[in-house]
Amino acid sequence: MQTLFPEIKPYQRHKLQVCDLHEIYLDEAGNPDGIPVAFVHGGPGAACDRNSRRFFDPELFRIITFDQRGCGRSKPHGELRENTTGDLIADMEKIREHLGIEQWVLFGGSWGATLSLLYAQTHPGRVTAMVLRGIFLCRQRDMDWLFREGANRIFPDGWGDFLKPIPESERHRLLDAYYERLTGPDELARMAAAKAWATWEASCATLRHDPAGLSQFTSPHRALALARVEAHYFVNDCFIRENQILNNMETLADIPGQIIHGRYDMVCPLDNATELHHRWPGSELCIVREAGHFATEPALTDCLVKATDEIGRDLSPVS
Repeated sequence: MQTLFPEIKPYQRHKLQVCDLHEIYLDEAGNPDGIPVAFVHGGPGAACDRNSRRFFDPELFRIITFDQRGCGRSKPHGELRENTTGDLIADMEKIREHLGIEQWVLFGGSWGATLSLLYAQTHPGRVTAMVLRGIFLCRQRDMDWLFREGANRIFPDGWGDFLKPIPESERHRLLDAYYERLTGPDELARMAAAKAWATWEASCATLRHDPAGLSQFTSPHRALALARVEAHYFVNDCFIRENQILNNMETLADIPGQIIHGRYDMVCPLDNATELHHRWPGSELCIVREAGHFATEPALTDCLVKATDEIGRDLSPVS
């Protein structure tokens, strides 16, 4: 079974001013002359960490990791103004141009898969291949699964904890009620809502309970950005049209893709992946039997590393 590559440090760090308000943190690791690959993190609002660059052979790849608007080391932290899907797509283009990259591979999971697909549909000529995990198509039914009806039936105990910050009189409009608290003036209410939000999402994300992963996911700094930015996007339908991704898959006809999805993914159910694969003839679908949603689950890590190794072999120049 394949595991993550050893930890490596970036050889270059950048702070890219993408507009008057937002500064994006990004870094490069691996081989400066290697195959450019962008790690597109999830959330929105989850940010990259030291494991983000470990899915790639550092001798083969020029690894680019970046924190999207409002999270991680990008500034301002938790900022929702000028933070839309269109802004994030434009930021990726600015990053590509800033680094002098003609084409790159996209590697994204969950919301990172969403953003990778939307970027590729906007700029298909800039993408050589994609590895996508835990597909999230941002349809209303996909958001309802996690925040209205679906996952709550699998995790009723966690759902009960998720409901606690919201009075019963507001639970019929749960996303709006959370958004109001996450953006309101009461700091204690903001942090309580952020922790409950992040805990709910993390509790659904792994096949086996992962205390270390839960602790990392719910740390106050990370949880606040994750909850605020996600709520901002979800109350605005992720700033895209209903079924926009599937309706535009013809633009990706010439781009190869590997879709990797845990069979027991309770954050993004498997039908997201199967429907995407059906619309994308150039894709391969790997359903991972012993996995949920998080990329660091061993069976998912195995498939993801094998996928990047395969792309590395396919795209490396013949010596």
